[in-house]
Amino acid sequence: MSTIPLAQIHGVNDLRLDQIAPPQCGPDDLIVRVRECGICGSDLGYLAMGGLTGPDTPMPLGHELWGEVSETGKNVIHVAAGDRVVVQPMSNGNNIGNGGGEGGFSPYLLVRNAALDAGSTLKVPQELPENYGALVEPLSVAQHGANRVAASAVDKAVIFGAGPIGLSMVQVLHYRGLENVVVVDLSDRRLDAARAMGAIPLRADDPQLTQEIIRQHGTSSFFGMPMPGSTLFFEATGVRAVFENIVALAGPSSRICLTGVHKEAATVDLVMLLAKEVAIIPAMGYDREFEEVFAMLQSGKFDPTVMVTHHFPLSQIEAAFAMARDPQNAIKVMIDCQA
Repeated sequence: MSTIPLAQIHGVNDLRLDQIAPPQCGPDDLIVRVRECGICGSDLGYLAMGGLTGPDTPMPLGHELWGEVSETGKNVIHVAAGDRVVVQPMSNGNNIGNGGGEGGFSPYLLVRNAALDAGSTLKVPQELPENYGALVEPLSVAQHGANRVAASAVDKAVIFGAGPIGLSMVQVLHYRGLENVVVVDLSDRRLDAARAMGAIPLRADDPQLTQEIIRQHGTSSFFGMPMPGSTLFFEATGVRAVFENIVALAGPSSRICLTGVHKEAATVDLVMLLAKEVAIIPAMGYDREFEEVFAMLQSGKFDPTVMVTHHFPLSQIEAAFAMARDPQNAIKVMIDCQA
């Protein structure tokens, strides 16, 4: 093959399927034959802002992926050709699909310096279905958030945002033993998915939202004022007003996990934050969580593919992104990178 396709951002809302030279494998590198790559909310954000690499340098996209090892350099010993793997996109500073030189929306992906970090490409356990592979990355984002706030079965959690990360959080929290997890969103399609996962769905525009949360989680008192008894809040929307509302809503000694990517500054009442002793804990990316997610999936306690609503071939990636921008119909959109 003389060229292969690669999805790249060329400007604001300008996504193209470019033809590039196939990757060349160095002694410390490996090449993955990409089977599936999911569209992430950050991909939509990168496209809306025109990418991270400037107007003269196209930005490759795609970081939620799995595939088979196609070729290994002579120094790579932790995987071999034919192994099913997931790729840790931030390993070795590669920033795959996040401003680096490679992206996963392509039939073949070069993983640079894989020999220097076995965690860059992790074998998918043999018993796991293939269609779990591209969901390991978003589940790891959720698991990292849960780790950061030390979520446990005694917590009462509210998740704002029922997109892929919010719904991944539902599954992670249920695995940890949390009950009566509340999910808040505006999309009936996504709230239905949350309900199917065993969460309690609430409309974000319900004027009685605070009272409904109190009804589910009880109350905590703040200078005689009844507030929700929720102990954990997850912000997974990236919407400033939602974050500000969570800070106002959060009761004494509760924790807020900030996972949504925000593009504008927020205003917070610091006196109230201080008086309530609310902890705001950001969680971005992942550390050890890929291996933890494998263990969760091997337990068989949940099926992450319930989040997947659409599949598209790589040749129709523009239509796939258009669908992914429609929260009333889509949750997780997957790209078949071999089609």
